[in-house]
Amino acid sequence: MTNSIKNAIVIGATGLVGQALVKQLNSEFTCEKITAVVRHNNPDFKKYSKVEQFILDDFLLLNDQDVNGYTHAFSCLGTTLKKACSKQNFYNIDYEINAHFADLFEGTHTHLLLISALGANAKSKIFYNKVKGELENYIQTLGLDTVSIIRPSLLLGERTDKRIIENATQKLYRKLEHLVPSTFKYKPVSAEQVAHTMVEAARTQTAKFQIYDNLQILTAK
Repeated sequence: MTNSIKNAIVIGATGLVGQALVKQLNSEFTCEKITAVVRHNNPDFKKYSKVEQFILDDFLLLNDQDVNGYTHAFSCLGTTLKKACSKQNFYNIDYEINAHFADLFEGTHTHLLLISALGANAKSKIFYNKVKGELENYIQTLGLDTVSIIRPSLLLGERTDKRIIENATQKLYRKLEHLVPSTFKYKPVSAEQVAHTMVEAARTQTAKFQIYDNLQILTAK
């Protein structure tokens, strides 16, 4: 079964996966409109004919009217503890905004697709994984039509912000990639692979709720 991604709304569109997703959605034949919710105008999106930018300083101000009529809603929004500068700021972005975004689609026919993380677990002692797990649990309590949770491992790709540890890990991985089995569940994935998995989930998922783990991202066709 193939579903049409007719109208899509994306938050976190300017991030590593978000930009890859917008590019892929713009190439989808059935997709007519893509709304990228951004804090500042992004000149890179002007090259995509189907993309409209909705500039909003605070994503918590998104309301029911803003998201009305979309067949698919994608969240690529997330940060790091280092960039957020505190656990509270991290929680405000990764949990509060994503939870609010999900709330807006309760009782609608919109398919929600969310990037979480490998290791997401509300009982985890690792704060990052704990918040991701709490968000997943909350979303499952909502009356949503269809939900896809994408759980990638380390993301490969060039970021605009400086992430020293991630960049060093990427360089090391590229040198040792040939030694890593394709079945290794923690194997890093590219932003393009994650975006592709989201698009394929939007096009083909029939279950009301489904989790796509890192191995599924690696093998998505």
